[in-house]
Amino acid sequence: MNNIDKVNKERLILQESFNKLIKIIGEIPIASKKAMPFGWRKAAKGRTVWRIIEEVISQNLELHSSELGFESVMPADSEVGVFDFKFLISSNEEAFVNIKSSVLGGKRNKDDISKSDGLIDFFNSNPDSNLYVATFVIDFTEDMTVQIVDAIVMPITWIPDVYINPSNNGNLQSADYKYVDRAIKRTNKEFMEVFLEEYAVAQSKKRKKQVVTK
Repeated sequence: MNNIDKVNKERLILQESFNKLIKIIGEIPIASKKAMPFGWRKAAKGRTVWRIIEEVISQNLELHSSELGFESVMPADSEVGVFDFKFLISSNEEAFVNIKSSVLGGKRNKDDISKSDGLIDFFNSNPDSNLYVATFVIDFTEDMTVQIVDAIVMPITWIPDVYINPSNNGNLQSADYKYVDRAIKRTNKEFMEVFLEEYAVAQSKKRKKQVVTK
């Protein structure tokens, strides 16, 4: 099995397991109509409730790891790294996953995926490891609960629109990381070639901007 086939198989395993997890979790109570008589209003945004949902996902991943088909689930030591969890799928198969949220029916925007320097360090240290972004799609219900309705898993190396924002801490950004049908199936090596080209462009733009502002 070549690397691309292996990644695609692993991606499907993760996506199926995460969608199974969604069914286990069910609706997540956030507030009540008594506490918020006028409904969600401006609070109906992913970032507003994401830290709570992230913790719900984290705890249930650890609790139900064997039921979901994993040998183990290990949270990252740092909250600012490029992945949130390391999954042991079999005795010799590791997968690293960064989890994000997306509001059902939301606009297509360029979102931050990861810090560029962190990605460079990760792939330098783990050249043969697979790194994924898992997007949990959430919906805000009228009874003041949040429902996770879908999980979409994309290998970071397959993101089609590789872009590094020179003005935003050098973050890798993408608008298409939730659309697997648009993926460009690259190996880690092929991705890093594209990524480092974009990284050089971003660094050049950053230096020019610094000169102008002096």
